[in-house]
This record gives sequence, structure tokens and C-alpha cells, in this order.
Amino acid sequence: MNPPTDTAPDTSAALPRWSLIVPPLALVLLVASWGRGLNAVLLILVCAGLAGGVIAAVHHAEVVAHRVGEPFGTLILAIAVTVIEVALIVTLMSSGGPDSASLARDTVFAAIMITCNGIVGVALLAGSLRHRVQEFRAHASGGALAVTLALVTVCLVLPTFTISSAGPTFTGPQLAFAGVASLVMYAVFVFVQTKRHRDYFLPKGDCTPDEHAPAPTARTAWLSLALLVLCLVSVVGLAKTVSPALESAVESAGAPRSLVGLLIALLVLLPETVAAVRAALRDRLQTSLNLALGSALASIGLTIPAIALASIWLTGPLVLGLGAKEMVLLALTGVVSTLTIVSGRATVLQGAVHLMVFSAFVFLAVTP
Repeated sequence: MNPPTDTAPDTSAALPRWSLIVPPLALVLLVASWGRGLNAVLLILVCAGLAGGVIAAVHHAEVVAHRVGEPFGTLILAIAVTVIEVALIVTLMSSGGPDSASLARDTVFAAIMITCNGIVGVALLAGSLRHRVQEFRAHASGGALAVTLALVTVCLVLPTFTISSAGPTFTGPQLAFAGVASLVMYAVFVFVQTKRHRDYFLPKGDCTPDEHAPAPTARTAWLSLALLVLCLVSVVGLAKTVSPALESAVESAGAPRSLVGLLIALLVLLPETVAAVRAALRDRLQTSLNLALGSALASIGLTIPAIALASIWLTGPLVLGLGAKEMVLLALTGVVSTLTIVSGRATVLQGAVHLMVFSAFVFLAVTP
């Protein structure tokens, strides 16, 4: 593709009007609500601004992704979503006190279950209902799954069994090792996905007309990148503003505190779910799996190092170890995902199984 010239069309004309309006509105809401108590009207506006900021952030990440192409596109989406997730976790932990010690664990585990079961399941189901049988590259998705399961085991399972510190926690050196290992393995995966074996992660078959849509100009991509940063700043600030109300609502409902982590993960991954389903409906299941498994891997590979670094100034313990129920669900997810990926083909049955596991996770999160 030739680089854009000075005669390229106006950048704003290439972006939907709502995507230009939402980021500054979210910033205005942040300024108006910062440091104030939230009444009912302001709380609704802040929640709407938070959701709009997340959706706009992912939209602008998609614009930048279209500019750079696959598999860089799914990588940018995964990193953007993970930045939002990490920002929300750190923000809520810094303002939540000792009661938020397990928030990082709950959010990362919820993200793994949502991506590996929820997003994969709904993409498989939607795509298979339209195309009956869908094919994908098992060696690419299998590699992503292997790295994800290995890091989840090291970061979220082993703390339950270590004995150097009280409770399901890591000592400082253990947490440092987990953070470095996560970051290194994520970097290796990105190198394989974007350089060494980039062709493994490209969709199989010919492109549909949607894939031939003109890429945005460089100026449009830069504008989207700037709006993406603005969205991230607004999301972090609005999350800090709304966090007391969110935690109070969970406590008032008598639900476990782990539900807060589930709500955060659902919020940041909803737009990516839509993108994965749209790809599956276009018979691009490999793109859907890249989105789902890439987000799962980014969630564990980037969140744990960030939380490990943030723990230097965060007070209180950092609970990472999963309970017995969560480990059973994780093991079931690993087995089901392996059986789904090993054949390189998917039908409605695989989608239904993943959604059943996801439904069990949600149900047990609400009624433990």
C-alpha cells in the first residue's frame, strides 16, 4: 500500500462522528466528577462515560490495527484492552484498601474464563451456525493456549501451594520471578506471532470484501491513536470515581467480592467479544481465536508484571492463589480448549461446550 500523500482526505471524515465526540465527553465527565460524591444522575452519567470510553478506545485501536494489518491488528486490540484492565485493577486496588487484595487475581482469572470460554464459545457457535464447519490453524492457536495455561498455572495456581509466605501469596522474589517470566513469555509469543511465524496467525482461505476495505490514512491512524490515549486516561479516572459505588452495590447485593473482578473483565472485554463474533461470521475463525487467546495471554502476561511493579507502593498483601473451585474450572477449561484446538476444525458442539463452562463460571461466581 502506497503511503498517503498531502492530498489524502480529511482525517475526521474517515472516523464515525460518535468516535470523535465520546473521548472528549468522557474527559469532561471525569473533570466534572473528580473528587465529588456521586448522586444517582451523576453516577449514571459516569457509568455511561466509562462504558463509552472503553468502546471508543477499542474502536480507535481497531482503526490503528487496520492500518498496520494482521496479526498486528489483534495484537494492538489485546494490548489496548489489557492496558484498560491493568489501569482499572491498579486504580481500584489503590483506593480499596485491604479488601481489594484479591482483585487482581479475580480480574485476571475472570478474563481468562471470559476469553477462553465466553468469547471462544460465542464465536464458535455464531460462526458454525452460519458456516456449519469452520477451519483454523491449530498450530498457531495451540501455541497461544499453551503459553496461556503455563502462565496461569505459574501465576495463579502455584501461590496456593507455596509455603514461604502466609496464605495464597508470593514472596517478593517469587512475585518478581512470576512477573519476569510472564513478560518474557509474552514477548516471545509476540515475536513468533509478528515476525518468525506471522503466516501461522493469518486467516485461512481467501479474503472477503470486508478485508479489502481501504486502510485508513496515516493521519487518521495517528488521530485514532491520540483519541485512544485520551480514552485510556478517561477510563482510568472514571473507574476510580465509580469504584466506591460499584463495591457498595456488590456488598449490598450480598454477592462475593470476586464479582467485582468479573464485572471489570466483562466491561473491558465486551467490545472485543463483538469483534470476535463479527470475524467468525465472516468465516475468519482464526482472527476470532487470535483475539480471544491473544487477550487471555496479554491479560496474564502483562497484568501480572504490572501488578508486581505496582505492589511496591500498594499497601497490604497481594492475593494471587486460586481456590479449589477455580482450579477445577481452570483445569476443565484447559482440557476443553485443547480438545477444541487440536483438530483445527470447529462445529456448533465445541461452541456449546465452551459456553456451558463459561455459564458454570458465572453462576458459581454469583452463588459460590
